[in-house]
Amino acid sequence: MFHTDFLDGVDNPILFFDSGIGGLPYFKRFRERNSGVGAIYIADRDHFPYGHKTREEIAGILIRLAAGLLQRVKPQAAVLACNTASVSALDALRETFPSIPWVGTVPAIKPAALASETRCVGVLGTDRTIEDSYIMELAKKYGPDAKIVGLAAPDIVRFVEEGGERAPEAEKERMVSPYIERLRTAGADTLALGCTHFLLLLDTFRRLAAPDIAVFDSVEGVVRRIEDVLESASNCGQRTAGAVLLLTGSAPVEPLWRKRACAFGLDIRRLDSPHVSEKACE
Repeated sequence: MFHTDFLDGVDNPILFFDSGIGGLPYFKRFRERNSGVGAIYIADRDHFPYGHKTREEIAGILIRLAAGLLQRVKPQAAVLACNTASVSALDALRETFPSIPWVGTVPAIKPAALASETRCVGVLGTDRTIEDSYIMELAKKYGPDAKIVGLAAPDIVRFVEEGGERAPEAEKERMVSPYIERLRTAGADTLALGCTHFLLLLDTFRRLAAPDIAVFDSVEGVVRRIEDVLESASNCGQRTAGAVLLLTGSAPVEPLWRKRACAFGLDIRRLDSPHVSEKACE
């Protein structure tokens, strides 16, 4: 599967895994703060979306994907830049690959619960994330007296993946507004965004939610956690500023992915032919 010059120029990188575009805000923020650290962003188009799959299916997909990558790459750490992947597969990945520090992303329920005055907290995510017991465990830990209103929004995930972050503002509002109104009706005064895809519409969420619903995300917390891992890692090795977008699936690279790669400063490579590198901005 892998060519011998696989991902040349990106030594000891940080790996970011997601089913699509959702994890790019985490990647972007990390690179802003750590521009000298190599990074590979893996967009698993072949299995998008993760939200309707079972915990076991998601864990199996990610274990196979990670195993293949680790044949050629020696990462400093790996990040599941996807809430669904984190609640479903983080433990399994840590058990299967114990030598690698794994960082997960979970909805920002802690700050949302602590900030809520009505004691009604909204959580928006995929079906898999909203259904997972981990959400309720977080709620019980940080807001035992709070009511959690969990809403699955797979239509927003699909909208963003298909280019919704570039859509006219009116289209973004049509997607987001029904969910904000449901939370407002339920009495929620805080909202934890529980899918990384939603961060591409963060400004829309915040504008429609204001002034009575505060919106929380986990970007800063996750980036700080990655930095903590790097400070304590013993396998840092040589660092490089190289950054690559790695796409799964045999389909040609779509124009939309070229635009995204250019916007985030990424070279494009496909998992089935990683020796072929494309400059997205050329």
